[in-house]
Amino acid sequence: MDDHGPGLEPDLDEGSIVARAQDGDLAAFEHLVLTYQSRLFRLAYRMLNDRGDAEDIVQETLTTSWRALPMLADVDAFGGWIYRLATNKSLDLLRKRSAHAEDIIDSDDMDTMPGARACAVSARWDPAHEAEWSAEQNGLTALLSTLPPAQRACWLLREMHGRSYAEIGVTLKISPTAVRGTLARARHQIAEGMSQWR
Repeated sequence: MDDHGPGLEPDLDEGSIVARAQDGDLAAFEHLVLTYQSRLFRLAYRMLNDRGDAEDIVQETLTTSWRALPMLADVDAFGGWIYRLATNKSLDLLRKRSAHAEDIIDSDDMDTMPGARACAVSARWDPAHEAEWSAEQNGLTALLSTLPPAQRACWLLREMHGRSYAEIGVTLKISPTAVRGTLARARHQIAEGMSQWR
């Protein structure tokens, strides 16, 4: 079974699939959703540290992309564009959170967080290595939440999603040089915070 979905030729490049989706081809858009949905969820979850909020951001991003798709001038820019939509929606939500109240996570609440639950499940099924990996991922998620939102977005887009400096700059409305500086600061803080896992 090919991964292009029903009615799509297997040798179509992404730009052609985007062009078909722009013309209202639902199978083409479904292929784009299947391609990007989990990637966008990982980005939003690492930005927001909340499964429900991340799912909402993905849903909003995909809905917005479907509505705005006919206005996308460069079909080959779809990947960067949809990451930009998800990142900006995540940053907007972080700004709303900080405007409403300071989010302080009580240590008693940690076991109700999705990451903690995943760690507990992983530790039950697999031995020490799996538990250590899961704890490291939870440590990274917690550490990311201490970074300023722009640094967090910059690091995630580059390190976890392989986006270019130019794409990140457009997304965050800063120059590629500023992206490099922001990324360097984020890498330094993460390296310091994750030193216990080396």
